[in-house]
Amino acid sequence: MSDEQAELLRAIHDAHGPALLRYVVRLTHDHNFAQDVVQESLLRAWKKPAILEQSDESARAWLFTVARNLVIDDRRSARHAHEFSTDELPEPAARSQRDETDAVLDKWLLADALLSLSLEHRTAVVSSYYLGHTAAEIAERENVPVGTVRSRTHYALRALRLALQERGVTE
Repeated sequence: MSDEQAELLRAIHDAHGPALLRYVVRLTHDHNFAQDVVQESLLRAWKKPAILEQSDESARAWLFTVARNLVIDDRRSARHAHEFSTDELPEPAARSQRDETDAVLDKWLLADALLSLSLEHRTAVVSSYYLGHTAAEIAERENVPVGTVRSRTHYALRALRLALQERGVTE
């Protein structure tokens, strides 16, 4: 965009921006959305330099038409049909008995699957994933090399996945 076109856009914004904003606010009753529409209208004017070079009245009519069409398009969109604003947030959903039952069953299945692992594998998984210990910390506590801990963890996770598959939890 040339300096001349930038000046024309600034002049159009200064001359018509406030009136355009008032117009769109009256249409939408939403000041934030109206600001977005005005900005988009001016962006479209910037993309069509011929509009900037028209008379003041023609540019104003074009901007108002573009703004009105943007509002109409938004109101026809699926987003507008499915969204609505509210001043009050909904109450968080209460946990149902079924949710708690599912959580208990999941814990039971996982505990059962963990019990099917060897002691070394179970220790590696529980220490790293549940207690948050690093491989180095586990290696020091178990008095084994770090590579052994990583290997045990790897094979333990494979065995755990297989145990969960046998129980119908995963595919």
